[in-house]
Amino acid sequence: MAIEVRIPTILRTYTDGAKSVNGEGATVADLFKDLESRFTGIEQRLVEDDKLRRFVNVYLNDEDVRFLEGISTPLKDGDSVTILPAVAGGAVAGGMR
Repeated sequence: MAIEVRIPTILRTYTDGAKSVNGEGATVADLFKDLESRFTGIEQRLVEDDKLRRFVNVYLNDEDVRFLEGISTPLKDGDSVTILPAVAGGAVAGGMR
């Protein structure tokens, strides 16, 4: 079962610079374990206490897995998983404009 995983720039140090890698797994959690077996340290950047970290977004075929079954979301051959760090805004000096 081949699943394409798109890796954000901030995590590419784990994948030797690769923008995308192939992975395997019946669920998103299994996919992360597969990635960890080849790219040590990546899983802890994505998961904490069996849930996605607060500032990590994961999309399965453009669908946010938080609105599916979280890391228990099932995967199938040919799926595409995109990992994106959450981006927060800041304040503009002097208040809102």
